[in-house]
Amino acid sequence: MSGPPDRVRSFLFEQLDIRGAWVQLGGAWREMTAGRDYPEPALELLGQLAGVTTLIAANLKQAGRLTFQLRGDGEVSLLVMDCDEQLRLRGMARTPPHLSAGSLPALLGDGALTLTLDTADMRQPYQSHVPLQGDTLAAVFEHYLAQSEQAPTRLWLAANHETAAGLFLQALPGAAMRDADGWNRVQILADTVRADELLGLGAIKLIERLFPEEDVRVYDPRPVSYHCPYDPDKIYSMLRSVGRAECEDILAEQGEIRVHDDICNHEYVLDAAAVAALFE
Repeated sequence: MSGPPDRVRSFLFEQLDIRGAWVQLGGAWREMTAGRDYPEPALELLGQLAGVTTLIAANLKQAGRLTFQLRGDGEVSLLVMDCDEQLRLRGMARTPPHLSAGSLPALLGDGALTLTLDTADMRQPYQSHVPLQGDTLAAVFEHYLAQSEQAPTRLWLAANHETAAGLFLQALPGAAMRDADGWNRVQILADTVRADELLGLGAIKLIERLFPEEDVRVYDPRPVSYHCPYDPDKIYSMLRSVGRAECEDILAEQGEIRVHDDICNHEYVLDAAAVAALFE
């Protein structure tokens, strides 16, 4: 199935000190959701989260992994997305099979957004939590980024079964000195974007459509991929930590041990011989 290539592109308004980024995910997004049967409202939220996570991870300066978790007491109890500096993405939603459309507060309820950043030079991962504030996922992240980066930020996000996409704008320090009306003008123009344009137009065409009068430098695209390989060693070490006695109890009761990796949607099945080998 052909669709948009998986890529992110940064751009800069040369006269305004405003930066931007655009993302479109096709194959990677479909791989992530294959076999999941998410209901439409959850799929849309997860796709928007895939878009914004990629846009933010594209700014990682060193090897590391960025993870966003949205947890709430609503029917969609969990959304998780993580991405590394090579823009390798994975994620999942925890949701009932049937779900009515609604605003983000209606779907997620009261909850929090948690960022975890783990880079090679950190002793332990950095974490920050903010309450979920906003009626859309874009609004939640605008609020989060305004607090964490101390820079005015706007987001436009869209997703369907085929494609997930996003547009990010941020005023750099000193933008108001360059052009007092620049940030306001660029936001008003970007607010005219439609979901079908985010999902269907390439970066250059979208920028030309939204900002025809502005001087915009567009940087080379970077590829994004879905990356969630089988990792039996992770499962084996988890079972060793559970201990031999408990593993043998499960075997006696069920004849095998089944472990489901939620984020990658992989199933691991161990029989008696495989369990015995773990503890030898």
